[in-house]
Amino acid sequence: MSWSQAFERLEHAVIDEIRTKATIYRHKATGARVLSMENDDENKVFGVTFRTPPQDATGLPHILEHSVLCGSRKYPVKEPFVELLKGSLQTFLNAFTYPDKTCYPVASQNHQDFYNLIDVYLDAVFYPRITPWIFKQEGWHYELDSPQAPLTYKGVVYNEMRGAYSSPDRLVIEYAQHSLFPDTPYGVDSGGDPKVIPSLTYEQFKAFHETFYHPSNAWFFFYGDDDPNRRLQILEEYLKDFQARRVNSAIPRQAPFPEPKRLSRTYAAGEAETAKSFVTVNWLLPETEPPELNLSLHILEYALLGMPASPLRKALIDSGLGEDLCGVGLEGELRQMMFSTGLRGVSPDATDKVEPLILDTLQDLARNGIARETVEAAVNTVEFRLRENNTGSYPRGLALMLRSLSTWLYDGNPLSLIAFEKPLEEAKRKILEMPGYLEGLLQTHWLENPHRTTLILEPDAELERRREEEESRRLQAIKESLSPEQIQQIVEETRLLREMQQKPDPPEALATIPRLRLEDLDPKNKTIPAQEGRLAGVPVLTHDLFTGGILYLDLGFDLKGVPQRLLPYVPLFARALLEMGTEEEDYVSLTQRISRTTGGIFTQVSTSAFADGRQFGAWLFVRGKAMVRQASDLCRILRDVLTSIRLDNRPRFKQMVLESKARREARLIPEGHRFVSRRLKASLHPADWVLEKMKGVDSIHFVRNLADRVDSSWPQVLADLEELRRSLLDRSRLRVNVTLDEAAWRSTASVVEELLEAVPDRRGPDASWNPELLPAHEGLTVPAQVHYVAKGACLASHGFHFHGSALVVSHFLRTAWLWDQIRVQGGAYGAFTQLDRFSGNLAFVSYRDPNLEKTLEVYDRTADFLRNLDLSVEELTKSVIGVIGDLDRHLLPDAKGFTSFIRHLTGDDDERRQQLRQEVLATSPEDFRRFADAVEVLRQEGRVAILGPEDGLRRLGERLTITRVL
Repeated sequence: MSWSQAFERLEHAVIDEIRTKATIYRHKATGARVLSMENDDENKVFGVTFRTPPQDATGLPHILEHSVLCGSRKYPVKEPFVELLKGSLQTFLNAFTYPDKTCYPVASQNHQDFYNLIDVYLDAVFYPRITPWIFKQEGWHYELDSPQAPLTYKGVVYNEMRGAYSSPDRLVIEYAQHSLFPDTPYGVDSGGDPKVIPSLTYEQFKAFHETFYHPSNAWFFFYGDDDPNRRLQILEEYLKDFQARRVNSAIPRQAPFPEPKRLSRTYAAGEAETAKSFVTVNWLLPETEPPELNLSLHILEYALLGMPASPLRKALIDSGLGEDLCGVGLEGELRQMMFSTGLRGVSPDATDKVEPLILDTLQDLARNGIARETVEAAVNTVEFRLRENNTGSYPRGLALMLRSLSTWLYDGNPLSLIAFEKPLEEAKRKILEMPGYLEGLLQTHWLENPHRTTLILEPDAELERRREEEESRRLQAIKESLSPEQIQQIVEETRLLREMQQKPDPPEALATIPRLRLEDLDPKNKTIPAQEGRLAGVPVLTHDLFTGGILYLDLGFDLKGVPQRLLPYVPLFARALLEMGTEEEDYVSLTQRISRTTGGIFTQVSTSAFADGRQFGAWLFVRGKAMVRQASDLCRILRDVLTSIRLDNRPRFKQMVLESKARREARLIPEGHRFVSRRLKASLHPADWVLEKMKGVDSIHFVRNLADRVDSSWPQVLADLEELRRSLLDRSRLRVNVTLDEAAWRSTASVVEELLEAVPDRRGPDASWNPELLPAHEGLTVPAQVHYVAKGACLASHGFHFHGSALVVSHFLRTAWLWDQIRVQGGAYGAFTQLDRFSGNLAFVSYRDPNLEKTLEVYDRTADFLRNLDLSVEELTKSVIGVIGDLDRHLLPDAKGFTSFIRHLTGDDDERRQQLRQEVLATSPEDFRRFADAVEVLRQEGRVAILGPEDGLRRLGERLTITRVL
């Protein structure tokens, strides 16, 4: 049968709102489902998804997701996934385990590269090796170095989930889901509970793949500007060898509860003053279709929680019962949607007050109505997001794939939420023209819905210690139950696994991986149009790009005028601009106006060394977006917040401080690699020191202290804020960035000019900053089961002069040396190299790492590895291609404009970047050996920062200065 006869076309649609043609197919022989989307997006996406309902918390779907990417029939290398990371132009390459599905998506802007990625992934999912050794490496295994050594658990997923179970924010969402779906696959953790993972057997693992990884249980997705016929040809090459099979993977509906339930759980907490409870109230909602109801519920969620002044959010924060919101809000990617909200940072004597507060607030809204301004704001925001289709760094096609699966996976229409125009108009009609429509939804699906749970997650300062002791006792008991022959067998298996991990792939196996050649690469950089000008005396950079009629406006304020002692205030002051109200309107009205008349306004802080290697910059960016017809609304709001913001509302500012404290503490464990990286670099370069003061560990200590000072020393805090306003909001320190097509900009420039003229021109002096020294080797303690280990040095201060080849070496170290040593052999979830080409900072960082000393030893052996490296032409080429892929990463219009703005501010012009590209393309093996001398500095002079449990850090003795963080 030819490929054209192998598929039955079920539906074809033109979706004007996303300028796409969509065709749905069924593979006749297997029943495989295919959604093919054609458009002019060069960032092409492919994905294959399997329904993989877990039966228990062993993490079987998650371990299999890792394992199928470790070699296959056509590509018999240890990790084809990593080989693609090394040498592909991919713009996305990953896999996801959800509560009910496993997704394997790839994306690339290059046609041949795209087809290479598809072929490797299809072979991986249908014909993986998944040997017992791969199961041990990616899942779990016993590790024993000698008969006398202690028995331990090891495995990539095992350690990943130890890290996940150290985050209470992750746990509260997981437990809420389990509580609502106790009788379905959603009632267990598909990622795996570390206590349960070691009960999984290889036989179960293998059987799961044989059962669920079959075309009859597959959903295929294509998107972009490639040939739609070629897509089906590629699929048929794989599907022709399969026949239909009945796969029992359907996700059952959860039977409704007759009455609400209440449950308590615990999490591992740190010291007493930071250890408080989490409380969420959770509801089971209808299925994801029909689309009108789905969109209406998303609009209702935004009205309730989406803005600082949203009524449910405001009631929770104003209550003072907790420090910040928690919960997932509206979850729409399961068969039945769920809603979860509550508070984190709740004192033990207040946990029983959260549920009544939520129910009373919802009852009041259902009875007395939601404010019209709030409803209009919610409608405008949801509509703007749908029309903008801004997916950030994610490919747009990937977001559409996931949206399609939220209905398609449950035998619904995959286009019902993608073709949003008609259901959106119907939802808007009901919401804006039918009085009480949203209130009716609230009454039906919340207040009259008995399928509700209340979850209390309580701190337990001894939980981590008990976990470690319990695991130690369990492993000791297992070891004592083994015969000498069995112990020796584990020792031998440990040795053999390491030997397998260390053994390089044979050249003939590596040659099977499809790859591009250097000749396939464009020798020229992609440039972004940019034009310099001035408005109201302010430098303005404009980018003539198609944005779909959206104005993207970025206002960048130089922080150099801010006194050093005020730097930690900057992120809070940035929030205050948008969340404290103005002289003319309170923050409720202001936040409603922002959501009602614009696409959103947000702030961010950024620091960077300059391209000249000597100077650096630090900025606060106020970034707004709106349809061109709303440009005047956007600029009026920006004028109001920049010229008449009120800072004297102490209760509101205290709420923001507590929210900021809670959010930063919540990010510590999930983003531990970022915190140790910032901490490490803070002593290496002033740009990184400023970032540490505003967003690092220092900032956590600052906001904790500030929370007390708002109560005890408010006049001084207010004086600090006013001084910060005067030193920062200065037209002479302002730079502006505009991303919009030229014709629309000509009609819009005057309203931007009026805004700039309103900003005070103070011409204040630069402040004097004297970066503080941090300990050379520091341990940051948190109640976690894993570590984040960083070591780095400023190479430039030891004579290193950056050359583009250094990026190629850094890429190779990340995808080869650190991956093999720290992830594959060490069992950590990840490891990174971070090389700043302007400052000369080099850092190695690990993520969810069970090791300390071993990881530091790997870092210190890097220079020797490079000196002794026998680098083949093929390996060198892969690394060059990988770096070019990074340089040419796909950007949406707003990101293009902002990226160009940052390059402009730092002096990273097109000529310099073209020279960088040429140096990358000309990289030779000699460059690797030369870089070894630079890396030697890391061993001799490197600084260390580690985040992790205190017991582990203290094992390093006096080498570390211990700082308690949580």
